[in-house]
Amino acid sequence: MSSTPEDGRDHEKWVCSNCISIMIIKRGIPEVFRGTVSEDITTAKEFLDEIEKRFAKSDKTEANTLLQNLISVKYQGKGNIRKYIMSMSNIVFKLKALKLEISKDLLIHLVLISLLAQFNQFKVSYNCQKDKWSLNELISYCVQEEERLKQDETESAHFASTSKAKDKRKRSEDPKKEAAKGQEQKKQYQESKCFFCNKTGHVKKKCAKYHAWRAKKGMFLTLVCSEVNLALVPSNTWWLDSGATTNISVSMNGCLNYQKPTDSERWIYVGDGKLVEVEAIGHFRLLLCTGFYLDLKDTFVVPSFRQNLILVSYLDKSDYSC
Repeated sequence: MSSTPEDGRDHEKWVCSNCISIMIIKRGIPEVFRGTVSEDITTAKEFLDEIEKRFAKSDKTEANTLLQNLISVKYQGKGNIRKYIMSMSNIVFKLKALKLEISKDLLIHLVLISLLAQFNQFKVSYNCQKDKWSLNELISYCVQEEERLKQDETESAHFASTSKAKDKRKRSEDPKKEAAKGQEQKKQYQESKCFFCNKTGHVKKKCAKYHAWRAKKGMFLTLVCSEVNLALVPSNTWWLDSGATTNISVSMNGCLNYQKPTDSERWIYVGDGKLVEVEAIGHFRLLLCTGFYLDLKDTFVVPSFRQNLILVSYLDKSDYSC
């Protein structure tokens, strides 16, 4: 087939463009790759195809690596849990491109398995439900659960110190000083005064009258209630608090009447020094299981609290006794 003058001009343009393309490609790649390409290759497309063969990957190896990452990954509690779940979803997307399908239900189970032990209650809640969550629902619920866990965190520091000379006792070189010291301690004991009967010569724990009074009164029982990370508290329950400064309600349930707080009553301090807003101040009536009711006046309504509090000193001032 004969070529026309126009075809000849197009071929000359193509040859020129091809040479320029090869020069630009060789200039843009590292020098170590230039010598790996055979000199028999004369077109830019063949040159790029040959370079691509040097970076060929095995789909099986890549899929194996992605699967190992998906199974072995663990959430460490640092960073953003939303990004963590999305990164696992991205691995599943890459596996899908390699024609290795992983169902959404399996992905959700893998995410739950990889979470910390603090999320155990959250996992149990999912397993007890009949409905299955979508990936977006899982992300939303996990973010909410993480925020709740951060709010419930309590930090404590304990300081303990020991003396290097714990088992070393100073001994006096003079026995006379030791004897004088013993006599002085004996004299101080004889002059000690009992805080119960106000007589000298003994202390309260060895007072016969004190022990007789204890036996007559009966055994004393002291109870200490400590709350640590109380997570799920029904909003209709009330808790006695000896450390509070006022009665607190988290909602308006049981409120007979209320008024808006003044400027000086609009904010209250909590244990960590933060300010929380007071929504209202009202009169609450609590119906007891005995059939009686308890009136709590001047109760602060603070929705940001997790539980309703009854001030112990308020009950004492109101002549309540137990």
